[in-house]
Amino acid sequence: MADGKTAKDVMIDVFDFPHIPYWFTIKQTVGIIKKSVLGREKCVQPLAILVFDEKYNLVGTVSLKDILKGLEPRFLRQSTKAQGHSEDETGLSVLWDTLFDKEAKEVCEHQISEIMTPSKYFLEPGDPITKAAYLMLRYDLTLLPVLEDKKKFVGLLRMNEIFDELSNAILK
Repeated sequence: MADGKTAKDVMIDVFDFPHIPYWFTIKQTVGIIKKSVLGREKCVQPLAILVFDEKYNLVGTVSLKDILKGLEPRFLRQSTKAQGHSEDETGLSVLWDTLFDKEAKEVCEHQISEIMTPSKYFLEPGDPITKAAYLMLRYDLTLLPVLEDKKKFVGLLRMNEIFDELSNAILK
């Protein structure tokens, strides 16, 4: 059981991770990522930012993947979903390139809450890290909030730390 490690043993303090209010635009969020995340040692892959409401309650996360998906031209999103990616990928990428500048600039003014991943899954500080690994894999999460008494947001688990701890346990 990964040497009995719990969420509190490997979590990152909430204030050590970049965060924004839900009303920030995609453009503002990109600026925050470029300034505070890409050059920081504490926030290596997977790159994401926490999103809070007015009362500082965690409402979600936004990753680089979320932003790139949000910038994809709308009709391509519908087209690739409907076709199951069977279309010519080269043709779509060229088409995306020609539309990117105009549509991306418009989309960048939307609120980040439109493209963020809502926070639905949490851990308690005493939960084992194997539970974190299970939830991350089951629900395709790269970050997992840690709540004390199911209310107070005290930390965050990243897939990096979970992988590190579990891999250390199997290599012993």
